[in-house]
Amino acid sequence: MNKGGGIGSKELFDKAKMVTPGGVHSPVRAFRAVGGTPVFMESAKGSRMKDVDGKEYVDYVASWGPAILGHAHPEVVAAVRDAAGRGISFGTPHEGEVELASRICRLIPSVEKVRFCNSGTEATMSCVRLARGFTKRNKIVKFAGCYHGHSDALLVAAGSGSLTLGQPDSAGVTTGAVRDTLVIPFNDRDAVRACLQKYGGEIAAIILEPIPANVGLILPEDGYLAFLRAETDKCGALLIFDEVMTGFRLGLGGSQGIYQIRPDLTAFGKVIGGGMPVGAFGGRADIMDHLAPDGPVYQAGTLSGNPMAMAAGIAQLRILERGGVYEKLEATGAAVEKLVREELQSAGLAYPWVRIGSMFCLFCRTEGGVVRNLVDAKKCDWEAYANLFHGLLENGVYFPPSQFETCFLSTSHGEAELEITRLALSKALRRRA
Repeated sequence: MNKGGGIGSKELFDKAKMVTPGGVHSPVRAFRAVGGTPVFMESAKGSRMKDVDGKEYVDYVASWGPAILGHAHPEVVAAVRDAAGRGISFGTPHEGEVELASRICRLIPSVEKVRFCNSGTEATMSCVRLARGFTKRNKIVKFAGCYHGHSDALLVAAGSGSLTLGQPDSAGVTTGAVRDTLVIPFNDRDAVRACLQKYGGEIAAIILEPIPANVGLILPEDGYLAFLRAETDKCGALLIFDEVMTGFRLGLGGSQGIYQIRPDLTAFGKVIGGGMPVGAFGGRADIMDHLAPDGPVYQAGTLSGNPMAMAAGIAQLRILERGGVYEKLEATGAAVEKLVREELQSAGLAYPWVRIGSMFCLFCRTEGGVVRNLVDAKKCDWEAYANLFHGLLENGVYFPPSQFETCFLSTSHGEAELEITRLALSKALRRRA
């Protein structure tokens, strides 16, 4: 029981396991990678979350990215409340869809037309289908460590070599479903060249997270994204950016704005809906016009573009466009980086640290060095990360419950939150020792 007399996290988890596989509705929440009992949250406001036992945490998960302004921002909440009062779902077109789509097309130069769906998984799945329908080719290239949701064709692990066809990464995914998916290492130009030389005329698209954020956080090497743009142009394949995490989080132009690369298609997710369940995909008009009802590629969804998600997305984008948000996030990110590096140095640790804007990751990898791809990330000490995670949790800081996830900041993180983080990190590192 919690301090207030209600049911606590342990009791809730025991009850949840009776009615839900693993007791959770998304696997990473089960704490299997770090051990222990998942923390059940009761509320969140700004940079803080409060669990059902009454304990408060400085949150660095931010609902896996969309809480750029912090949790329950008043303007976003008001927009959702107002939209709900007018109708939760229409099943018809409405003005909010047009407004949010217009904003996305204006802010992302590569997106001439956009269509909404309900999740990042739907968005990437639809990009792949559209790429195949547009190019009339079957094969897709993805990178080991880039996660694009749980659709069959993209839930793939690498085979025994960089040029082998993919193997299913989940029971229930047939070999046939991934027969045309090729998996190669990230940041490896030779692997790309070899793959395109062998299969170039059969490849519909290369899909990637331009900044992989589901394997920790990995940055593309200088010129790598431009190299992919040039190589796909040469062989007639499309370039698909999965910006489900980075779109509008790293800037109004997303990753493609930072690196000045125009993909052919882009997948967006929860960030564009202010944390509401939403996804979208967009790109060149000539490609998007292949979607039904104008073209032969079918995609649909009853709740696509639902009024509450559109209202939340519009409200958040309006705030982001006022200016100053990304500058504040960068300053906070730099401050977090400084304190983490100082604490690591004090503890005599050379763990790799990666940050871009308001996204960061600490790799518990004793050999240090640059983490370039999945192979490097797998060399982390998972037990060390689990100890770090629980040390932070005990001291009021909530990091992702997996070494293979990324931390996120919000504009609500300030000096008080950073001081709590500094003290918690210092204690957590001592706990490790």
